[in-house]
Amino acid sequence: MTQPITEKTLQKTVEQVVWDVKATDVHTHLYAPIFGDILLWGFNELVTYHYLIAEAMRWVDIPYDEYWQKTKVEQADLIWQTLFLENTPYSEACRGVLTTLDKLGLDVASRDIKGYREYFNDKQLDEYVDEVFELANLKTVVMTNDPFNSKERHVWLEKLKAGEQELDPRFRAALRLDMLLCSWEKSWHQLKEWGFDVTPELNGQTVGEVQRFLREWIQIMNPVYMAVSLTYDFMLPEKSAQSELIERCVIPVSREMNVPFALMVGVKRQLNPGLKDAGDGVGKMDMASLDYLCSQYPHNKFLVTLLARENQHELAVLARKFRNLMPFGCWWFLNNPSLIEEITSMRLELLGNSVILQHSDARVLDQLIYKWAHSRQLIAEILVRKYQDVMATGWVLTEAEIRQDVEKLMGGNLWSFLERKL
Repeated sequence: MTQPITEKTLQKTVEQVVWDVKATDVHTHLYAPIFGDILLWGFNELVTYHYLIAEAMRWVDIPYDEYWQKTKVEQADLIWQTLFLENTPYSEACRGVLTTLDKLGLDVASRDIKGYREYFNDKQLDEYVDEVFELANLKTVVMTNDPFNSKERHVWLEKLKAGEQELDPRFRAALRLDMLLCSWEKSWHQLKEWGFDVTPELNGQTVGEVQRFLREWIQIMNPVYMAVSLTYDFMLPEKSAQSELIERCVIPVSREMNVPFALMVGVKRQLNPGLKDAGDGVGKMDMASLDYLCSQYPHNKFLVTLLARENQHELAVLARKFRNLMPFGCWWFLNNPSLIEEITSMRLELLGNSVILQHSDARVLDQLIYKWAHSRQLIAEILVRKYQDVMATGWVLTEAEIRQDVEKLMGGNLWSFLERKL
């Protein structure tokens, strides 16, 4: 046994370990550089993130269309003026921009928007990706990859599958199924054009062809998981194309190919359409659907993150009952310090080390810097309290044991879950 941790050395040890461990970011909307301009990065993208758009539009008295007609630079200027100069930028989204600039060595106090832009303009993307991964201390990020997106599809088929180029191994794929599952009235036409013998009716032939489509793209992408983002009123089972596609196509292929199915549930789509991507809201889901999935398909693996705070306790309890369920991260509107602290503490109390504490959901490369800096700070604070509780009983801890815990909680549990035989 290595040297035991004492009350005096606990906080420093935990903080050091949490900052030292290279994390796996299990869900992002990022892309490897090979995908070109759909990888977003730089000052203007950072400041026009949809969280900041929604926040700024609470202050700016202009029609939404007028905002969208502005150039990206003009949009960034407006948000910077509104949220950073006319107001103190302490919302989590604003603070994230400041943390990112600070970690990159820029003078936040100067408020020098011209200087910030020049800094990013001088960056080479490949080198900048290395810098961001180092600052965020990441091993791997999992992308969101949609075979119905023409730009992505071209890269997968013409560059990667053809062997013209290789994918940066730090970027892993996730096969996104939103278009397939949520818009069957459109997606079946596209499948037909691609040579799949499908009809709008989910007969045996169509089901077999959708399964073939999934198998082919699993072979192409080698995804960590298949994923879908679903509305708060998602129900299973029910008489709908979405329900049938999940049960008759996704579930069998997921089990056959040992590719877990990730469900992200709780969105209210386009609550305010004028805000576009910033206009989605949140709703509480009926957990009976997850109960059904986990019990009906005990040999399938499900990764789950839910958007409503009200669903978090029930999700943790459900995970205690079904080992084929892996909760992960604090998604979207929950990615705020007060809620992260509450949800993370509750999960550790109910599930011990058998969760994935966080993911970034980053849409802009630079966001990895602040989202992981903020998360690590919170994770360290929470773990210190939990270890103090354990040590108060007379239990002895070592640094090696703490490191083992943190490696599991910050992504290691994903990889062990993938290999688990159910």
